[in-house]
Amino acid sequence: MPDSALDLCIALCRNARDLDGAAQLQALTELEALLRTEKDRLRMPAARAGETPPPATAPVPVPGETADDEPCIEMDLAGYVTTWNAGAEQLFGYTREEAVGQHVLFLYADDDNEIAELFLEHGTSLMEVRRRKKSGEIFWASLALSMRHDDAGNPEGMVAKMSEIKERLSPEDKLRLHARIIEDSDQGILITDAMERIVSVNTAFTRITGYSAAEAIGKTPDLLRSGRHNADFRAEVRAAMLGSGPWQGEIFGKRKNGEIFPQSVSISVVRDEGGNITHAFSIFSDISIFKEAEARIQRMANYDSLTGLPNRTLLNQLVAQALTAARRSNRHGALMVIDLDRFTSVYDTLGYEAGDELLRQISRRFRSALRDEDVLARIDGGKFAVALLDIQKREHAGIVARKLRAALDAPFAIDSHEIRVNAHIGISVFPEDALDNGSLLRFADAAMTKARQTGDASYVFYSSEMNERAKEHLRIETELRRALGSGQMLLYYQPKVSLRSGRIVGAEALLRWRHPERGMVPPGLFIPVAEETGLILEIGGWVLEEACRQISEWKQRGFNAPPIAVNLSSRQFDRGLPERVQEVLERYDVTPDRIKLEITETLLVRGPEQVIPIMNELAAMGLALALDDFGTGYSSLAYLKKFPISTLKIDRSFVIGLPREENDCAIAQAIVTMGQQLRQEIVAEGVETQEQMRFLRNLGCDQLQGYLFSPPISNEAFEQMVRDGKRLSLA
Repeated sequence: MPDSALDLCIALCRNARDLDGAAQLQALTELEALLRTEKDRLRMPAARAGETPPPATAPVPVPGETADDEPCIEMDLAGYVTTWNAGAEQLFGYTREEAVGQHVLFLYADDDNEIAELFLEHGTSLMEVRRRKKSGEIFWASLALSMRHDDAGNPEGMVAKMSEIKERLSPEDKLRLHARIIEDSDQGILITDAMERIVSVNTAFTRITGYSAAEAIGKTPDLLRSGRHNADFRAEVRAAMLGSGPWQGEIFGKRKNGEIFPQSVSISVVRDEGGNITHAFSIFSDISIFKEAEARIQRMANYDSLTGLPNRTLLNQLVAQALTAARRSNRHGALMVIDLDRFTSVYDTLGYEAGDELLRQISRRFRSALRDEDVLARIDGGKFAVALLDIQKREHAGIVARKLRAALDAPFAIDSHEIRVNAHIGISVFPEDALDNGSLLRFADAAMTKARQTGDASYVFYSSEMNERAKEHLRIETELRRALGSGQMLLYYQPKVSLRSGRIVGAEALLRWRHPERGMVPPGLFIPVAEETGLILEIGGWVLEEACRQISEWKQRGFNAPPIAVNLSSRQFDRGLPERVQEVLERYDVTPDRIKLEITETLLVRGPEQVIPIMNELAAMGLALALDDFGTGYSSLAYLKKFPISTLKIDRSFVIGLPREENDCAIAQAIVTMGQQLRQEIVAEGVETQEQMRFLRNLGCDQLQGYLFSPPISNEAFEQMVRDGKRLSLA
């Protein structure tokens, strides 16, 4: 063979000896690609005149292609001999009975222990070793080691095939042997030149990637690039190919058919005698099967096999992570334990298949009642757990508990049977009850037991205080639903007056609840409950309809009321809102200029692309839009420029300190100036003193609303006030 090819092979071998034990064989096997041309030349008979055919050489035995009497030894993972064939008896002189059960080290020469270490650590190798026969004779042997796997792919033992080397291989024989080993390797091998072009690949490369040698040679390794890795990772790999040092790791590659697959890769380089890099080689294996097995093991460890829900182990991990975040951000959360009543009777009467199907159906209903970020787990038999990892208010856990109970109301259809299931729920909250997942789960379980003992309680909080608050929340919700259908809700009207003329120029319709036993219920008590439970949709619709009905009634009596402002919840603000408003206006024959719609700043953060089309449609109908509580949330010039808002209302929290508080004065002045520049009407809420009124008037505020002029009053009182021409004294 030419000297240049031999020099390259020697350089590659030297490089391989610098690698660790697992990579030594892989480095040696890289010779195949470099020697393929030489291999073909050596096998080709001389055909041209004057050439002398190369001397014939005996075929070299290759592991895996030996005769039946080739010495073969099998061992368990600890290195103890389990199988000893006739070839091994003939080579070593030990009978099967003498060898089986002994540790393989009894065959080693005294100075060959490092080979044993390599063997036991890496389990696969090809080498020339020194061994000892029963007679004490030391001899050289060609040894091929491989792992034996069970049906599941797990290693269960080792196989050693060897033959005595009577005469050491010639360089040509060794190169052919190495070339054959490379070609037959089950690991993909590619070699690039100094220009990072692929110059050779083996058969396993084609099998793994789908690219033939002709398709790959001349390209760069980017041929296999998946796009999954960032620039820093790619730079690290490329640095290894440029000689920064051997690199081992896992990479996602892409097959010819576009499939992405994980691979274990080793990268190193070959240098010439001057230290210059001539080639880089990559040895890789498709580890998809191992990753899938790892994912299956992970799923078995963390998920319930019946329902597919997280199990107790994963629940604890997720709650622990949430608690760590809660400590930093002062967030609230809750943990629930749900125990199904008489669940075991389903197994007893209908069998295990029916019971399993019932559990699956229950888990699906529970999941549909929760947010995506909430965790639902099955922790034992008919017992589930729910982790609410981030809630705005602690009472929200009670709302979720009622949703979960409601999910069980409809019967379950199992094998032509209708099965009804009840449940009791215990709730612990963090950080109040505890800040470790073990205590939270224990407290929630204790609360669940208490709920079961109470009998009529569907859920119980671990804290007695929280339990009372949850009961109050539920009571308000129940009575609020009843109030909507029994005439307990009514509207009061708070006048708006002009700071130029002192005349009444409008009013805001404010919801009031007249409870038959407790009298007037403060809006601050029931409005949050209505928002949280969704009742605000029904209540908001009633407010708009009642305001339009009242305007129509006034009109019929000859009273031309000033425009009435109606508050909208962000929950009402959907694509169907303009149509619903239009229908109410037409039903009561109310013109759009008689109604103003007040929205809060929290609505604006939902995104202009969602809100602007709805607001534009309402404005096109002739409805004026006012921004309530301006300055308390997400105010910015960007909102005022984008949205068709005609009125800004200064929140009472900025009015109360006027004219003494410097910051309140500055904020009020900024809002008024902003509104004037944008040609918007400015209304100040909560004005209670003459000093506040005069300060706002001097700023240029257009209107005020507050107890200085009038509290919210009944429709009759408002009508009379307007008819009497009551004015605000501006002196």
